[in-house]
Amino acid sequence: MTTTEAFAVPIGERYFEDYRPGAAYEFGHAAFTEAEIVEFARRFDPQSFHVDRETAQDGPFGGLIASGWHTASVLMRLFAGHYLSTVASLGGPGADELRWLKPVRPGTTVRLRVTVLDTQPSRSKPDRGLVRTLAELIDQDDDVVLRLTVLNFLRRKAFPEA
Repeated sequence: MTTTEAFAVPIGERYFEDYRPGAAYEFGHAAFTEAEIVEFARRFDPQSFHVDRETAQDGPFGGLIASGWHTASVLMRLFAGHYLSTVASLGGPGADELRWLKPVRPGTTVRLRVTVLDTQPSRSKPDRGLVRTLAELIDQDDDVVLRLTVLNFLRRKAFPEA
């Protein structure tokens, strides 16, 4: 079991080597308002339980909920703003195992928990490595509302010559 700790290196100085497998961190917070839920959903996911409070009452969730894509966007904002290096990030090949575990309702507040699952230096490009991270949004009741595994390429501080 890992413990949550403070990241030893500021976000503007983090490189591949600073992401240690097994390390877990919690960062930030964000709140979901009804207006933001409806605005996001009208643009990107216009299902009735995201855009109409009255209709949502009789829907499958018994009320208005945020789009899962809205929730994922909030996770990405916290991930980019607190965890992902601002000097070494090279993008990534994707995310795995995205799961929406609990509906997010107006008034919900969330924080980000990340756990470094593993790191792998690139064999073909020695200036970088791949970091695999479990990212979770946790609500004010300490329930995980969203979970996914994120893959990121990061520059290395020092790397062997090819």
